[in-house]
Amino acid sequence: MEMLVPTIISALLMGMLFALVALGLAIIFGVMNIVNFAHGEFLMVGMYTAFLTATVFSIEPLLTLPIAAMVGFLLGIASYYFLVRYLLKGPMLAQLLGTFGLMIFLRYLAMCIFGPDYKTLEQGVLIGKSIKWGSVVLSYPRLGTAVLSLIAFGIIYWLINRTRLGKALQATALDVEAASYMGIDTERMRGLAWGLGGATMGIAGALLTNFYYVFPTIGILFCMIAFATVALGGFGSIKGAFIAGLIMGLIIDLGGTYIGPHHKFALVYLTYFLVVVFRPQGLFGW
Repeated sequence: MEMLVPTIISALLMGMLFALVALGLAIIFGVMNIVNFAHGEFLMVGMYTAFLTATVFSIEPLLTLPIAAMVGFLLGIASYYFLVRYLLKGPMLAQLLGTFGLMIFLRYLAMCIFGPDYKTLEQGVLIGKSIKWGSVVLSYPRLGTAVLSLIAFGIIYWLINRTRLGKALQATALDVEAASYMGIDTERMRGLAWGLGGATMGIAGALLTNFYYVFPTIGILFCMIAFATVALGGFGSIKGAFIAGLIMGLIIDLGGTYIGPHHKFALVYLTYFLVVVFRPQGLFGW
């Protein structure tokens, strides 16, 4: 039982990153009703952006966050205007296979350029440090990642719920045709949704490099976590993405500690299955 409190704290810290990862997927699905299978690869691109920027230019990894966010934003915009908007003219199967193809392309492009080897950052303000609080040892990378993820989540939440741009996004999500009649450029809003989704994944990837390996196939792991998180919270629900992210952190860390590290991700897939079968709208879905 002495491991319970540290495990819960660590799980909640990691859950905030999961919430940020799920946020981008929730935004894209909420605005366009399309599932982005390449979501995890956006995170992988953010990780490589942060890793290369930090190592090539010898700068603090945390300073790479704006660069990773911009790269992710541009990747999301490019994905929409050069691929997704054409897929929307076809059947749902074309949309699913199109984003799946984008996932394969980005993954193996990264493998072709960087190779399959695992890479890690060795220097940084947070890397390799921890703080002891009573019997609880907190990892600086996880603590810093949780705080910055919460800040990024809060900024996106404010943008969507407290600005005219966010209201336009919500209107597009509710009814594209009605929004266009009201003078909203729905094509631009859809592109913006993909840009915001890419930016959140770029930030999440840059934060993850502080305590996780960088490799080309990492996207599939976090993509499945994002799908399970969004399904639990409710597709399109930002509040649901946050709460479900914390729950998913608890499921993974508690499962890894008390059931076994080799089975913790099986719990993620089990959660996804149970939600889809028994409550497909999720906790806060429409």
